[in-house]
Amino acid sequence: MSKFDIDEALIRKLGSLLKETGLTELELEKDGQRIRVTSQAAPATVVHASPVANVTAPAAAVAPAKAEAAKNALTSPMVGTAYLSSEPGGSPFVKVGDRVSKGQTVLIIEAMKVMNPIAAPANGVVKEVLVHDAQPVEFGEPLLVIE
Repeated sequence: MSKFDIDEALIRKLGSLLKETGLTELELEKDGQRIRVTSQAAPATVVHASPVANVTAPAAAVAPAKAEAAKNALTSPMVGTAYLSSEPGGSPFVKVGDRVSKGQTVLIIEAMKVMNPIAAPANGVVKEVLVHDAQPVEFGEPLLVIE
């Protein structure tokens, strides 16, 4: 078995990637050597206030009636699978009409087998849920409207 050389620059680069993407864990394997970098901090919730027209193609496919609501929507900070409850068949974190507090978990996005809680960016009322349970989502895709 060969000696494992630690590439500090790679570890720092992976750590920066964790912060940028909001992921909690990354694993890289090359030539039989494996590096896993994890973060203890909760992932950041990213909210984009830009109009849907400025978002990539998947979000532009939103129906016209939902396009207006999507302008002020909580958007996905990562690519993954959105789950509306903590377990299959469980009660959803939030429903239309529910009051939410800033920081409250409103759904989970699974990315690379890691469950990432997505928090409400501010106090408000859930006006619309734009995704279905277990739906694949893209970065920047509108998830919920909270006003």
